[in-house]
Amino acid sequence: MKRVTTTRSVLFLMALCLANGAPNPAGAQSLSPDCGTLTLEDRATFDFYSERNNFPGAMQVREVKFLIGQVDTATPRLYFMNTKNQPYHYFFATDCLGWMVDLWTFDAETYFSDGRKNLAGSIIAHDHYEPNDASPGIYTLEFWPTDTVSHAFVQLSYDLIASRMPFAAKKLFYHAAGETQRALFEAEKDLYEQSSLPVIGTEELYANISYSPLTMGESYGRLKIVTGPETVSARDIVVFRTLPNTLSHVAGIITEVPQTPLSHVNLKAKQNNTPNAFIRDAASRPDVTALAGKYVRFAVEPEGYVLEEASFEDVNAFFESIRPTEIQVPPRNLNVFEIASLRAIGFEDSDAFGAKAANVAELGKFLPAGMAPTGYAVPFYFYDEFMRHNGLYEVSEAMIADPTFQADPQARLAMLDAFRRRLRNSAMPQSMRDALDAMHQSFESGTSLRCRSSTNNEDLPDFNGAGLYDSYTHHPHEGHIAKSIKQVWASLWTYRAFEERDFHRIDHQQTAMGVLVHPNYDGELANGVGVTKNIYDANWRGYYVNVQVGEDLVTNPEATSIPDEFLVADLAGLERYEIQYVRRSNLVPDGEPILGKEQVFELADIMGLIRQHFRPLYGVDRWDKDFAMDIEFKITAEGKLAVKQARPWID
Repeated sequence: MKRVTTTRSVLFLMALCLANGAPNPAGAQSLSPDCGTLTLEDRATFDFYSERNNFPGAMQVREVKFLIGQVDTATPRLYFMNTKNQPYHYFFATDCLGWMVDLWTFDAETYFSDGRKNLAGSIIAHDHYEPNDASPGIYTLEFWPTDTVSHAFVQLSYDLIASRMPFAAKKLFYHAAGETQRALFEAEKDLYEQSSLPVIGTEELYANISYSPLTMGESYGRLKIVTGPETVSARDIVVFRTLPNTLSHVAGIITEVPQTPLSHVNLKAKQNNTPNAFIRDAASRPDVTALAGKYVRFAVEPEGYVLEEASFEDVNAFFESIRPTEIQVPPRNLNVFEIASLRAIGFEDSDAFGAKAANVAELGKFLPAGMAPTGYAVPFYFYDEFMRHNGLYEVSEAMIADPTFQADPQARLAMLDAFRRRLRNSAMPQSMRDALDAMHQSFESGTSLRCRSSTNNEDLPDFNGAGLYDSYTHHPHEGHIAKSIKQVWASLWTYRAFEERDFHRIDHQQTAMGVLVHPNYDGELANGVGVTKNIYDANWRGYYVNVQVGEDLVTNPEATSIPDEFLVADLAGLERYEIQYVRRSNLVPDGEPILGKEQVFELADIMGLIRQHFRPLYGVDRWDKDFAMDIEFKITAEGKLAVKQARPWID
């Protein structure tokens, strides 16, 4: 729900919003349809006046905004806005109702006060809310998340809207949109319990959603219900009963468990424009099981999904239409011959060490001391020299040229497994072993080291490569660190990595693996991922975050694990940020948040700093609202914030 305020956004919003419709005096008995209406008689009328918008936890849902005037009198007046034409309450009041009021006075009389004259809010249709004991679909009554709307005003709004929206009167609930309103609700809980006002909490609302479109679009492929560690291909539309920890390139994704926008599954889907949706009980739905094993067209749309039978020719034509037509060669600088301290390199060195290592090194240049990892980066040269020393380029070329490898996905998987074993067992030149050992010995004795993949085709502005490659922890008892370095190199040749490169026609022989090495984090209290922008409404500075307790990774969660998911944004409230939870972790008793408010605020400040620092490095204009960085962070055993990765967010 967008609101014009007296903050720095005002000039932008005033320039953005043009008047629509003819003015009407405040007491008019009707409105021009271009402006709005006094009554929503049925769902068709609601749809006519609605606009699809994004809210934390609810993407592309229908919203009708409303304005209630004269709430300080015995004759309050309710107006439903044509939200497609009138996206802002202030301009609706002046252009459609003819109110002679300036912006600052309107704000003062509409928000943050028990002595207000107006109320501004939204009715949101949650059509995919499907609890087991009720018919599907509800509507929520919501206000600007930082607006301190007391029970009396919520009750007034509810009563007026329910009387003018009769088709939804029994399905209308008040929803506190942020922590400010949740705290106020708790303080006035007795009043709510004594009244007849229906209320729904965030956890209940989003726990009962039956469908969520994560990445919209359409695709063609063979529909496959995956029940175990099966091999899938770029021509498969897969149904997963749990979130897979690894996933090769596929044509479409359906999961039976909720995803977050920052899971590796959805990051891969966004990168490849792969339709991706959560569909409750998908594997047992008749419309899905009837098409299992057949070629289908799959579309993810705001209203729902489409599954319909297609032909083999449809699948082939679509597959070829979305692949690049030319071979792509990722840049690799093989003229850096030595392992480098992260202190000695930075953003500009990604062509020799990989974007992951270079960006982590860059984090160390501007974040508070100790917040970014310290360690070393092993250059692409080491991987290339190792491959040449053992003749592995020639072996891989022969493998790829094998007709069986090309034709049979299961054979391809087995041959890649065998090649990785050969790579791990191959000898490393002594000079490289000596250099790696010297690096290893520079760390304090007994330190476990995290060896992380850093290739020349991941963490890029147009290709994030999320989850393609593997990282390993080298423990003190494991001997020479060359063992773990070779394990990381070998992950360049996993089935999922090969399939991704093959789809994008990336030259496998020109792909190179650097390695980022730093002390391993032990006993972490929490880990998370975040995007340094408000993914629901780019007009308002904010940050989207997933965080989970302990070491259960948000990007690759355990099968039944649900993280804290929230938006923290500057919404012009009484505090610097407003926190809007979408869901709470199921690993924390009593639904308590994993991060305290001060930890969330510190994280938001750091995310803003990261976005500000990397924007010019990627050559992005400061006014570009779409640019963001995707970060990974931890709360260490000592309770400190650590940022372990930053890469461009692909939207």
